[in-house]
Amino acid sequence: MNQFEGKTAIISGGGEGIGLSIAKALGQEKMNIVLADIDKKNLAAASNELEQLGVPVLAVELDVAEESQWQEVAKRAVERFGKVHMVVNNAGVIGETGPIEKQKADAWLWSLNVNLMGVVYGVKTVAPLIKEHGEGGWIINVASMAGMGGTPFGGAYTATKMAVVGLSEGWAGELKQDGIAVSVLCPAFVQTRIHESDRNRPLNIQSQTSEPSNDVRENKKKKSVEGGIEVSVIGERVLEALKLEEFYIFTHPNYREVIQGRSKSIDEAFERAAKSPLLQHIVNQPLDML
Repeated sequence: MNQFEGKTAIISGGGEGIGLSIAKALGQEKMNIVLADIDKKNLAAASNELEQLGVPVLAVELDVAEESQWQEVAKRAVERFGKVHMVVNNAGVIGETGPIEKQKADAWLWSLNVNLMGVVYGVKTVAPLIKEHGEGGWIINVASMAGMGGTPFGGAYTATKMAVVGLSEGWAGELKQDGIAVSVLCPAFVQTRIHESDRNRPLNIQSQTSEPSNDVRENKKKKSVEGGIEVSVIGERVLEALKLEEFYIFTHPNYREVIQGRSKSIDEAFERAAKSPLLQHIVNQPLDML
């Protein structure tokens, strides 16, 4: 039996890129799709594309940084399809980059509001709807390979994506008892327009960000994104991972050595702590975690 057929997924940032790729993959499994995006033009085009594929779709404009708009999306989803079983928190921006001393506070807040609070609002809004019908469901949060370790000059993006990974780990334990499976998607470079996310930057923040961009760094970022894997692969990979009940969903196995290096450094730090004369009284102390 198809575990997805007839069920409903809300996908933020669903007008293009990774969000639309996931929508297509889930649509092939006969799910109802609620596309939510801040870009009206992309939203209309994506909705039409799914309809042409025979996918039941509802398109709703959404700024993920506004909790009230999330509530409106959920309300319309229930009105159209009756129940909601999945949320894919995909919408995100690169945000403020460059040397830390040149970064603007308001631009940081924009990244935090979209990349972090947008995910919080999505889960806060949809999780109760999944609990309500008691059939279980899924929460998929889109982080990044940057969520598995810091990247130079990408402070706001890295901070928010690492936060999404941590939140997802916590929610996985919190929501398991309700039959809600949580996964976190951590892609590296994918052929999307993430490097052009400033097109949606609020005008008041643009006017306060006076630091000129670093052309070398911007060109490298652009080339990395354009040289990434095809976005169509992401949706199929997510579907594959959901069927296998994976928590961490990786799309770039070539980054394994990098993450192993970080894990090794962390383990070695614990080893040094265990040998410290200052800490011998708690080396074997039982864990006291919530």
